[in-house]
Amino acid sequence: MIVPPLLLALLLAAAPAAAADLTYEGRDIFPESIDGDSAGRVYTGSLAGVVYRTDPDGMVLRPWIRPDADNGLLALLGVVADEAHGTLWVCSSAFPLRRPPAVGPSALVAFDLATGALRRRYPLPGAGAACNDIAIAANGAAFATDTGQGRILTLAPGATSLSVFAEDKAMIGIDGIAFAGDGRLYTNNVRTNAMQRVERGVDGRVRFVPLALSQPVSGPDALRPAGGNRLVQAESGGSGRIALVTIAGDRATLRTLHEGGGGTPGVAVTPRGLYATVGKVEYLFDPAKKGLDPNPFTVRHIAQGLPR
Repeated sequence: MIVPPLLLALLLAAAPAAAADLTYEGRDIFPESIDGDSAGRVYTGSLAGVVYRTDPDGMVLRPWIRPDADNGLLALLGVVADEAHGTLWVCSSAFPLRRPPAVGPSALVAFDLATGALRRRYPLPGAGAACNDIAIAANGAAFATDTGQGRILTLAPGATSLSVFAEDKAMIGIDGIAFAGDGRLYTNNVRTNAMQRVERGVDGRVRFVPLALSQPVSGPDALRPAGGNRLVQAESGGSGRIALVTIAGDRATLRTLHEGGGGTPGVAVTPRGLYATVGKVEYLFDPAKKGLDPNPFTVRHIAQGLPR
């Protein structure tokens, strides 16, 4: 996603003093991805397939878009609010560990950002595909990671189906994706604990160029633009660190903004500061927690703004 200059100025400024953790209306949310808009709304998905949204000045995330026969929403991973084109993009994917299990074909799904009305559903081609996260180019083209097949899929403006932009079986586990301010595309990999720049060579082939990290990462997940050559990254493993990533050439320097409190699969840069989801998916598979009550669910307010 490209951050407009006006919005970026708001993001870099201090957030209002009232900013605090967000709560959910409902139970058993299991959120993953999160995003915000310039009006102050915050959006998250959930393993139940429900999109939650706050009011512009609200602190409660309420159900906004629910699964139905038309949208076919399964478990929701990536969520991106594309204000420039009036679209909310979500990644819908199977999640067998959910109760009841979410089964079916993965898809990139577009909704009207103002009304929540379904625009179109774009199934991912091939078996075993798993749409995970989304980045939007300046021209409105959508790029989605396919964690299960090690691919980046793209949807050109006006296109009716996704096409393969890049593919490498060594990239199975690809997760977060974001454009930096110069238009370069970056990804990370939750399985290999790595980051890459995505670039097209003189031969026309798209390659994943590894970045040298200043420190190890554990389960890198969401990536969000932070202006210029900077990205914000959430880690769903280890301490749940949120880091500001500054990229220079083939090197990525990580500066910790927050850590602690469990796995953090999603982070959003908003006018009210940085928010991070707490997924609690371990309650679905960890023998020590399976069957226990994971509620309540909250979204943490982790910083008033981005450091300059």
